[in-house]
Amino acid sequence: MREELRASARKVQEALDALGFGFQVVELPDSTRTAKEAAAAVGCTVGQIAKSLVFQGKVSGRPLLVIASGSNRVDEQRLASLAGEPVTFADADVVRTATGFVIGGVPPTGHIQSLETYIDEDLMAFAEIWAAAGTPFAVFKLHPEDLPHMTGGQVVTIAR
Repeated sequence: MREELRASARKVQEALDALGFGFQVVELPDSTRTAKEAAAAVGCTVGQIAKSLVFQGKVSGRPLLVIASGSNRVDEQRLASLAGEPVTFADADVVRTATGFVIGGVPPTGHIQSLETYIDEDLMAFAEIWAAAGTPFAVFKLHPEDLPHMTGGQVVTIAR
């Protein structure tokens, strides 16, 4: 099945394999671009979707990754406090340059560069969650407690 994955989804599968995870990337016929679409496509709650959002420091320009529960909105003031500078959403070019993936398909791992990462503590309440896997049609199921090891990120209060 791995050979059948699109190149971006295969890249995520290879990153997961290299980290020693047994998670399986799947490509779906329905879009998983938004948390609501992803939840409908896999049959879970919106809160179980781990959405990867890229922000950018307004002063430094450095990209920051936030992995948030699909039902939550990121509190940009809290993120700014954690990052030590004001932040804004990164544009599509910054997202692609930093991660190697398009908006709507950004996975929690397998990026072009290492990103400072913050993980929404609300994800930890679930037994299983789903994350994007490189395209707006690819996802993988995982356990939330695997996110810190997978990303090098820290679990924080980040939702409004």
